[in-house]
Amino acid sequence: MARILVFQHVAAEPLGTLDAIIRARGHRIRFVNFTRHPDARPAIERYDGLIVLGGGMNVGDEARFPHLLTELAAIERALALGKPVLGICLGAQLLARVLGATVYPHSVSEIGWYPLEPTSETANDPVMCPLERSQAVFQWHSYTFERPRDAVLLATSAQCPMQAFRYGENAYGFQFHLEMDEALIRRWLSEPSYLADLEASGSPQQPSAIEAATSVHIEDLKTLADRVFNRLLDRIGPMRARKSLPSR
Repeated sequence: MARILVFQHVAAEPLGTLDAIIRARGHRIRFVNFTRHPDARPAIERYDGLIVLGGGMNVGDEARFPHLLTELAAIERALALGKPVLGICLGAQLLARVLGATVYPHSVSEIGWYPLEPTSETANDPVMCPLERSQAVFQWHSYTFERPRDAVLLATSAQCPMQAFRYGENAYGFQFHLEMDEALIRRWLSEPSYLADLEASGSPQQPSAIEAATSVHIEDLKTLADRVFNRLLDRIGPMRARKSLPSR
């Protein structure tokens, strides 16, 4: 049984579908919610892997959110110890920053459903290989980052080239939100702060269009998420209850 440390920033951005996958494998989750406990100092040495979720703040907001410095240090320590790391959205940007890459406001915001494209490296990657073709994924970000030195680019898009990368054998950054389900998308589209973010972004996808696209794409996203997340979790610890999950 593996122990997984999860950094959460806001209540509206949980593990999503990844939560059930982790629990079905028999692993234990320890959440650190930095909104509730901004002074937390979790010891990564006690855990088998680290997941860093998204949030409304940005990597350069350390003055307003000093816990970002704690997170950067924890990610750096996890990498030094060779522990698996997954960064999602803000988490991917924090991982890129630790690896020396510049994180900056993107020229466009990706909010809603956008095609994700595999690269020449995707098919050979043990985690991202299920992305065999262009597939719509859910996005909600206005920042991007350079490719970290020595990182392998595993997915891209027309609007934002840096979508997924691997560093070393065990560290992955996903700019997109593979963990979404219908309920979580509806939650974001009902939150005033998210709606304000959507309006300010100038995104061509408005709530009604996002809801319509969700009904079209969500099942394919869940299938991809199950296959990718299980492969990632294989690197953290073996599954204890494999028969309880659909085959990959």
